[in-house]
Amino acid sequence: MDTSPTPAPDTAHAAPSRPGDPSTGNAPGGGDGGSASGASPTGRATGGARRATARRETTTGRTAATRRKATDARQSSTGRAAAARTLADGHETTGPDDLSDTTDTAGPATPGRRRRTALLLLGLTAVTSATALVLGLLSWAPDPPEPARPLTVQEGERLAAVRVTNLRDLRAGVRVTAGTDAARVELVGWVDWSRSLLYLDVGGPGAGAERGLLQRSGPVLVIRPDPAAVPTPAAPPLMPPADRWRLHRLTPGAHLAPVLDLLLDLAADRPDPTWTAPSSEARWIARDTAPAGPLDVIQAPLATGAPAASTAPGTPGAATPAPDGQTRYWLDQDARLHKLVTRLPGTGPVTVVFNREDRPTLRPVDALGGRPGLPRALTDAEQRRLDRLPARLRAQGGATLTLSAPIGTDTNLRGAGWVSWTARTAYLAVADLGVPDRRTLLRRDAAGLARADLPAVAAGGGTAEAPGRPPLPPPAGAWRVTRPGGDDLSTLVDAAVTAGSVGHRGAAVRIRDDVAAGRTVDVIEAGPAGARLRYWIDRGDGSLRRLELRTDVGAWAHLDLQPAVVPRLAVNPRPATPRPATPRSSAPRPGTR
Repeated sequence: MDTSPTPAPDTAHAAPSRPGDPSTGNAPGGGDGGSASGASPTGRATGGARRATARRETTTGRTAATRRKATDARQSSTGRAAAARTLADGHETTGPDDLSDTTDTAGPATPGRRRRTALLLLGLTAVTSATALVLGLLSWAPDPPEPARPLTVQEGERLAAVRVTNLRDLRAGVRVTAGTDAARVELVGWVDWSRSLLYLDVGGPGAGAERGLLQRSGPVLVIRPDPAAVPTPAAPPLMPPADRWRLHRLTPGAHLAPVLDLLLDLAADRPDPTWTAPSSEARWIARDTAPAGPLDVIQAPLATGAPAASTAPGTPGAATPAPDGQTRYWLDQDARLHKLVTRLPGTGPVTVVFNREDRPTLRPVDALGGRPGLPRALTDAEQRRLDRLPARLRAQGGATLTLSAPIGTDTNLRGAGWVSWTARTAYLAVADLGVPDRRTLLRRDAAGLARADLPAVAAGGGTAEAPGRPPLPPPAGAWRVTRPGGDDLSTLVDAAVTAGSVGHRGAAVRIRDDVAAGRTVDVIEAGPAGARLRYWIDRGDGSLRRLELRTDVGAWAHLDLQPAVVPRLAVNPRPATPRPATPRSSAPRPGTR
């Protein structure tokens, strides 16, 4: 539709003619000026034409005015809608001139004034709140800590039940820091109170020879040293490596020994009544929090059976060392210990943090007896396999031997060789980890044992951890012949040789099942009480896969056997014994004078 302005109509032409006006040719008396008016016909025609033209112009003017009003109304509506949208969007897009036009068209801009007023009030509120917060922070002071006090009855009972709770929970993850500066030792791993077992990774600048993995079962300690390990320890693998474990004795006075004792002594089968007595020296110190919930920090001497804390000069006794060195326990509401801080003699400050949720089942290494089992009587099938073992070994002929024998705190033996059940002989080279450049050749037959000490190069070579098999034929040298038995090594080798000729002695029990060389075996313990042997019998073919013997130091020595064709093994050299001389007789021989 065309909205351009339309010229205003000519009012001179649009004005109606009045009667008696000479310019219109109308005569008084009305009518159309017919013959009664006396005007000529030409005049009447001209007047009619003028009146028609005036009517058309009047109609045209009215139409244009109507169009302008409609256009103005649409523009006014469009302006009001735009202003409403602008206020709704929160954006002011009109200038002062536009605001005056809008005000004239849509009325006073009250929404805009209300919005500006609200923003001003919000800003004032924010400034006021910030000012109040700053003033409050400047004037705030924390509540004073609660003073130390004697334990309540409930707190004393929880402290007394700490070791019982540890035994009930079986295991926990531990992280230990012992000592300071260059003597600091860090331990990460687990403690199993139910089996008195520790499995730790040892690190820190003061780790020394113990750097690497460590396992302890009761009094027996074995390590897997790793001098190249990073200083910071990490959680050891749940399945411990099978090789390079050795029996270890901590240096007297070493600061690691009391830490290990402390970890194992934090379990007992009954509460300690010391902390429930009215005269107990234990005191409540503070409150703390942990992911498990609120904790009570309690100061008290170490429990009975744990290593005594170090005593500082001027203190009344071992139970109360320096004030900053008192033993402190972080306990939750269920008598679970989450943290322990103390001082130990020869070690210094010790901090132990427990992870009560980290409780995997631990597996002792072979030197500690391997995975525990549930001893039971043999089934008929297991008994038959054990009874048929000698005949099966003789039919097999022989096997290769691999020896690992921790027979003393300073003696860890490794060996390799052969056993022949048909000839009832064994021949192997044995290395001591403490003397890596020497070998002991050991030969066993029906007459006894013969030994010879040679340099490693002349006795099969290899490393002390994995020595080579002995040379063939056996070298000549000073062989020492002894009777079978007498020490753990000869007892184990003698049991391997006689397994193919005689059956077991003593009652037999099945300990567990296991895996050897990828084969499922039954671990059966048999023999006299003083020399119990464990036979690893293949469940499939009934062959012997391993022999184990508990040594005098409480560790386990074992011989792994792999069926093989065995070379002909010479019998042991016999000691040269001169024949006794025949004394001469003074009686004359027959036929002589």
